[in-house]
Amino acid sequence: MTPLGEILAAQIAAEGPMRLDRYMGACLLHPEHGYYATRDPFGGQGDFITAPEISQMFGEMLGLCLAQSWLDQGRPEPFVLAEAGPGRGTLMADMLRAMRSVPGMLEAARVHLIEASATLREIQRARLEGHKVTWHDSIDTLPAAPLFFVANEFIDALPIRQFQRVEKGWAERQVGLGPDRVLVPGLAPPVRLEALEPRIADTQFGDVVETCAPAVSIAETLASRIAAQGGAALLIDYGNWHSLGDTFQALKAHQPVDPFEAPGEADLTAHVDFEPLASAARAAGAQVSAMTPQGVLLERLGITARAQALAQSLDGAALEGHIAAHRRLTHPEEMGHLFQSLAIVAPGAALPPGFDPARP
Repeated sequence: MTPLGEILAAQIAAEGPMRLDRYMGACLLHPEHGYYATRDPFGGQGDFITAPEISQMFGEMLGLCLAQSWLDQGRPEPFVLAEAGPGRGTLMADMLRAMRSVPGMLEAARVHLIEASATLREIQRARLEGHKVTWHDSIDTLPAAPLFFVANEFIDALPIRQFQRVEKGWAERQVGLGPDRVLVPGLAPPVRLEALEPRIADTQFGDVVETCAPAVSIAETLASRIAAQGGAALLIDYGNWHSLGDTFQALKAHQPVDPFEAPGEADLTAHVDFEPLASAARAAGAQVSAMTPQGVLLERLGITARAQALAQSLDGAALEGHIAAHRRLTHPEEMGHLFQSLAIVAPGAALPPGFDPARP
């Protein structure tokens, strides 16, 4: 068992089964043995690859999307340009490069990154050399100003809880100890949960519903700030509109693995449920777009024209890789439909380009 596994096993032995969100949080962010605290997990040599690492075009499109929102809102100066879960800093670097083409924007921008990992902060610092950057542990400490915000593959790593519908209500999934002190999933005794009463209508016995309170809290905070001070938030992640089913998963070396086998050694994620994020943002006073597939958004923002322009200077393997990257980002059978996006703006503000209004 891993060092973190030994720590968690001892804790469970002393205190009883552990909720899934607490297990997930420890695996990812334990200060000594957590997954993100100890490594750079991104890219071909890591455990997974994100859209910014696939092609510069992803960040360029999102940068220009936020740039148009900045223009539409009267070029506020100064403004906070923030990213949550910035990985290696690639997305922010690509966005900043694209924003250079917008007069006055870089001068008005104050770059802020929300990153808990000291290891990744150092990688981001090197990647964004030449830019003044301020780091935060949470979005709560961002300074007051119009906020232009992006989070790509950030919400999927926030800790979730899982509830399985049973005859007597809902049984929460937990992590306990099996033979030889191995970590195993199990169920807590069933209870009635008022918060999940609306899900009785669309679930059957045995179905699993996932909730993510940290994601809802972040949506509320973003929406409150943007409704009061202006700006726009772009949330991009894999998921769907309405949570149903067990989506908790672990990845190591780009392959799925048992999420309980080696705590701290694999990436843990779950599909994002966009519906409660949109509901929370509206309740906080903001305007929310319709959920939009990543491929549709990127095509509307002009990624094909950008791909064609870049292709003119490429040939051979480089050209083949470029074409494959465009397909991977946009095609419905790859990331184009699995990944979804949502925009949050102040009431009455124009939605960022590429997004449709939400249905009444």
